[in-house]
Amino acid sequence: MTVDIDKTAGGPAGTPPPGPGAEAIKAIPVRHYGRYVSAAVAIALLAAVVFAFSQGKINWGAIPDYFFDDRVLTGMGKTLLITVLAMLIGIVGGIVLAVMRLSKNPVTSSISWFYIWFFRGTPVLVQLVVWFNLGLVFEYINLGPFYRDEWSDFMTPFLTALLGLGLNEAAYMAEICRAGLLAVDEGQTEAAHALGMSQAKTLRRIVVPQAMRVIVPPTGNEVINMLKTTSLVSVVQYAELFRVAQDIGQTSGAPAEMLFLAAAWYLLLTSVFSVGQYYLERHYARGSSRQLPPTPWQKVKTNMFALGRPKGGTA
Repeated sequence: MTVDIDKTAGGPAGTPPPGPGAEAIKAIPVRHYGRYVSAAVAIALLAAVVFAFSQGKINWGAIPDYFFDDRVLTGMGKTLLITVLAMLIGIVGGIVLAVMRLSKNPVTSSISWFYIWFFRGTPVLVQLVVWFNLGLVFEYINLGPFYRDEWSDFMTPFLTALLGLGLNEAAYMAEICRAGLLAVDEGQTEAAHALGMSQAKTLRRIVVPQAMRVIVPPTGNEVINMLKTTSLVSVVQYAELFRVAQDIGQTSGAPAEMLFLAAAWYLLLTSVFSVGQYYLERHYARGSSRQLPPTPWQKVKTNMFALGRPKGGTA
């Protein structure tokens, strides 16, 4: 169907021209007064907290003085070391436990279930203290011809922290990995077996790559949580960031300030880990999303260009 345009009337033929008093419709956005009130309340609470801390007896100058102290940097390095190693133990152990849990063998499945039940059911702080005090139960560790030593010399603070955090994390990673494996459609496994792939090759080449999209996001959260959980190993005398901050606070006479310093370092490290988690999730979303979410830099450029555009049109 063809529509004739009347250029003098400015619209389709037969449409009456606008009257002499007609004006363009001007849309007025609805005012959300609740948003203004909630924003004002939030700003007032934030200002009250800032004012309270500004009036407290806090030597804020001590924080930058010790922020890059050699002892603090060494403690931070140990925190990162125990975080990485404990997560490696947790991830590897979690994968093994998840495969055991999904096994049709009732023995391996039961062992995996008991491990997960035990380590998830007891607090990690209790586990750390138990590992540290096993010398009260075992005087020696005897591995036959390979190794024999006193338990107190064998179970160092570093090994206690590594075993306590890593074995506990393996129980949580097992459930995360199991959820990721179960998220893959069974037809994928059946098709791989029809092509002659073995069970191990099917798991490695077909199931695990697809399960990573489900496994990666909670694993990133576990890494960040592990970074903060390392502060618990101070009870077993391991000199990580929190323990070092406490020691400096006692000797410098600024205990509260050193706790703020430790909190600032934890915030900085978790922020860096969060950025890495974002890009890792974005990488594994390539096969499931038609359009990947914009990166932070892309968001900044989009907002900058949007501010430069005139209202009601494009730049």
